[in-house]
Amino acid sequence: MSNIMLYAEVTKENYLHTVVFELAYKAQELAKKLDNASVSALLICKTGLAENFKEAFINSGFDFVYIAESNRLTHYSTELYSKIAVDIIREVKPDIILVGATTQGRDLAPRISSSLHTGLTADCIGLDINEKGQLAATRPTFGGKLMATILCKTLPQMATVRPKVFKPAPENIVKDTKFIYIKPEIDNIQKKVEFIEFVKGLNTAINELDSAEIIVAGGKGMKNEAGFELLKNFAQCIGGCVAASRGAVDMGLAPSDIQIGQTGKTVTPKLYIACGISGAIQHIVGMQDSDKIIAINNDEKAPIFDVSDCGFVGDVFEVIPELIRIIKNSNGDAASDINIS
Repeated sequence: MSNIMLYAEVTKENYLHTVVFELAYKAQELAKKLDNASVSALLICKTGLAENFKEAFINSGFDFVYIAESNRLTHYSTELYSKIAVDIIREVKPDIILVGATTQGRDLAPRISSSLHTGLTADCIGLDINEKGQLAATRPTFGGKLMATILCKTLPQMATVRPKVFKPAPENIVKDTKFIYIKPEIDNIQKKVEFIEFVKGLNTAINELDSAEIIVAGGKGMKNEAGFELLKNFAQCIGGCVAASRGAVDMGLAPSDIQIGQTGKTVTPKLYIACGISGAIQHIVGMQDSDKIIAINNDEKAPIFDVSDCGFVGDVFEVIPELIRIIKNSNGDAASDINIS
């Protein structure tokens, strides 16, 4: 019987990363195409923490959860986590392994695939099962100009998927989950890097793009720093966060940690407003699953309009100030005047 295994990442704040639930729902879909394959999770954490997550695993459709706990695992360690993961994978022998393309996942997944001598398709934006029962992993290639669907010749088949690419289940998928504790054999392993302290970046703290319901993104069309100040004023009016395209970041108009796209973040807000963004595929893959997309661009043939629900053909430096004026002059709270349902 086939087995799909997910790496259940624990965040620095000791929560399960949201990508775990996004991948869990996708795994249910893939499992159905593999004659109802089992879906398992691999959890590596400090002693006692797994108990906090059991209800979440039961409600997310997992058949099995393999747990490795130790006080040496309080903070992520490449050496320790990869050793444990490889040991468990060799024992369980899953056909497919899915890992979130987070900072931790991008470090861990290559170590696992290298140790197991198997392939890894990174930063996927689509997963399916082909007619031969193989994992078909789709990702941007050639600088985002093409989408490639990649098959792995060896087992296990591995892929990393960005957070927010898939959506979590709309309701609980309850199963009789079996929790299997495995004693990690790491006593003789010395960590090469020791965790001291985590300092959260200022821009990351201010711009919570992962959870934002409204995002105002600027591209090269914003031209200069004054253009992004205008975006910030607009975002403040409607209760949104500011983001940027790769082009704007390359111009030095915005920091890289608010970049949206293939080499930045993937977001799924209720409302995404693209200002002065042409709509290259590298940017589109990072925001195309937003509930509503509004584009403002002076080029009526800009590709961004192809994925937008509505748009303004005009100068952003004329359109945005007018929108700000209308919102500020409207009755009631300005942010509530934006209907994002």
